Amino acid sequence: MRFKAIDSAAKETPNTKNTTSSNSLSEENKATDVYFKANGTEPFWQLSITDKIIKLKMPNDSILTPHATPDYAQDSNVKRYALQTELAEVYIQISQKDCNNSMSGKTFPYSVSIDYKKGKATQFTKLEGCGQYITNYRLHDIWVLETLNGQAVTKEAFGKTLPSMEINANENLFMGLTGCNTFKGKLFSERNKLRFTNMAITKKMCLPDNKKEQEFILALERTTTYSIGNNRLTLSNPDNELLVFKKID
Repeated sequence: MRFKAIDSAAKETPNTKNTTSSNSLSEENKATDVYFKANGTEPFWQLSITDKIIKLKMPNDSILTPHATPDYAQDSNVKRYALQTELAEVYIQISQKDCNNSMSGKTFPYSVSIDYKKGKATQFTKLEGCGQYITNYRLHDIWVLETLNGQAVTKEAFGKTLPSMEINANENLFMGLTGCNTFKGKLFSERNKLRFTNMAITKKMCLPDNKKEQEFILALERTTTYSIGNNRLTLSNPDNELLVFKKID
């Protein structure tokens, strides 16, 4: 499997509020901005990755290293971290492959393998387990469309109202209104990456010409990255800024 290094910049129907508010999201994730977690057994271990720190915790020891940009496999969704400090050497591989936790029976979307040695050790210890990315809690809200492909939008162009979308970061689900039709689907999230997948939409005709609705849905489907700031959610891909939503208070 060949790996390549990439620049850190590339790393990676809502009428009422969902009864599950952002307050119910993990307080630990909010406080530490953990974006990936993994664990395993025999022996028990835990891995957490934030924008600043990578922490490997074991029953009697912990290894902390500064965050580093991983290498990415060229042919599959696999990331490899090579971490070194004065006291330890750690290699972490995260693969998008279903992984079953033998103790809990729960299936996770990522398999994780870790090789580490610390202090005067001459050989690496290998750990294997399962993990998942933690969807950014700041996505968990209701958003109303402001711009589409760089142009300000109006209610009249979409039929009845401006398009809006509710994101459930706990369940990695989204649903919304195009201004005429309702839509829903699943989120794929990895740190700064965001994709709207498995989308289903109703087929009402509110306007003789629904080109704006089609343009809106296509922009969602083409999204690969996002940013949040000034109460705005910006959805983009490597070519263009596609959509800007405003947060509803």
